[in-house]
Amino acid sequence: MLPREDKNMLASVINMKLRDFYGSFEELCDDLDEDMDELTQELEAAGYRYDPATNSFK
Repeated sequence: MLPREDKNMLASVINMKLRDFYGSFEELCDDLDEDMDELTQELEAAGYRYDPATNSFK
């Protein structure tokens, strides 16, 4: 389960999972059964953008 209430914590948890377990954001969303577009919109609203080159949200 992802910490949806705190967007900074959400980005941190996702980045940790991307770094340690997943080769892409799409792979993470598939494995965790998360809607990729919805999660992207949540993080973009908080100022985060996914960078595929570093496989992280910045």
